[in-house]
Amino acid sequence: MKVNQRKSDINQLIHDTRAPLNRISMQAELIKMVLENDMPKEKALAAVNKIIDACQDCSTRLQDVTEFAQQR
Repeated sequence: MKVNQRKSDINQLIHDTRAPLNRISMQAELIKMVLENDMPKEKALAAVNKIIDACQDCSTRLQDVTEFAQQR
């Protein structure tokens, strides 16, 4: 594999891994707002579920990174 293609693949994997981390951060901020502003707990529960989904997504993407690294 060419060096430029390898760099491009690595950059894509990093980008794809950041996406679920950003979702986790945003949902955690929402939970914080719910708790600070006495908003309905349903919003916090929905955010927690989204965090769980994003964590699973991140785990899958990290597995992809592991498999990519093992191919090299």
